[in-house]
Amino acid sequence: MNNIDQTKTELLEACMERAVAENEVAGATLLLTRGGEEICYLEKGYASIAEKRPMARDTIFRCYSMSKVITATAAVRLMQDGIIDLYDPVERYIPEFQDQMYETADGERKKVERPMVVRELLNMTSGLTYGGTASLAERDTDLVINELIGKLGTDRAMTTMEFAARIGKGTLRFHPGQGWQYGVSADILGAVIEKASGMRFGEYLKKIIFDPLHMEDTGFFVPKEKKQRMAEVYRCDSGKEPQLFTYDNLGIRNNGDENPFESGGAGLFSTIDDYSRFCNMLLRGGMTTDGEQILREGAVRFLTEGAQDGVRKPFDEWLGLEGFSYANLMRVLKEPALNGTIGHMGEYGWDGWLGTYMNNDPSTGTNLMLMLQRVDYGTGNFTRRIKNIVFS
Repeated sequence: MNNIDQTKTELLEACMERAVAENEVAGATLLLTRGGEEICYLEKGYASIAEKRPMARDTIFRCYSMSKVITATAAVRLMQDGIIDLYDPVERYIPEFQDQMYETADGERKKVERPMVVRELLNMTSGLTYGGTASLAERDTDLVINELIGKLGTDRAMTTMEFAARIGKGTLRFHPGQGWQYGVSADILGAVIEKASGMRFGEYLKKIIFDPLHMEDTGFFVPKEKKQRMAEVYRCDSGKEPQLFTYDNLGIRNNGDENPFESGGAGLFSTIDDYSRFCNMLLRGGMTTDGEQILREGAVRFLTEGAQDGVRKPFDEWLGLEGFSYANLMRVLKEPALNGTIGHMGEYGWDGWLGTYMNNDPSTGTNLMLMLQRVDYGTGNFTRRIKNIVFS
């Protein structure tokens, strides 16, 4: 019988209570399953401080980059069904990716020697970036993202395909396949999926993932009747009370309103139970509890066991990702002894900008979910403390 010992439960509760008391987070929920069975659920703190509304099992969270894992799964589904080939040029689906330019080491723009392929979107080796000021590519991307945000809520709001078309005209940070950089690759992959499937990206996810897994609270917007269940977003600074944050970062509508830009990299809203159902489907070899095969076992292995030698250096410089490789929009632990947390070879997952976190450990059949909404958090100190308790 699956269980978690009382000592671990008490340690997890104490860890969560300290994080709330010290204003490290406003609130959080935790769900731990093993072999598909729940072995621990905890909730602490507030979903809304002003309303004194506590975190709850059905609280809805902005997933941000944890959306990427679902986008990768949808792409691999199209791959296993023979609809896309990961070596297809991206320009086959998005014509604006023809004749791209990349930035050379001396800051010049040069035409690519071959087109970007879909696999490079999955592995973040495309040369695409997020916005910033450190390179031509970041500045080009920043202009598009700012335009995207400025048009939200208007009749000129960008669609998924329009965003991809604009990005395709920008400068790449490096020649496709010749580097690794975190960026908008997953958003472009969402547009590829939309084009290849012949339906809106969100509709495709609903058909092949959300409906079969009964993920009824997951999607690219939050219906009006569910908005009272959304957690607020907070900026949490040491020694200060959490401050409410309402900005539409990366073109994701903070209030959950409908958005024609369905961001494969950051756009999904979900609950802890919904996302855990998705994670446990992967641990079951792609099967739902109802016996529907979302991915076949070989496709799940491809999705979750990937590795790239080229990410060793950037990950060694990314606090908390030492010993991990990266493929298919996920971290995969290849050398546990190099990492500063307790973990097992082959564990995989990702996190989100606001602190949502998933970790699947195939060696024990364990899924760890932690959901919170803190600005610029990703995998933070609190998350690592929780992980160490669970896998110790």
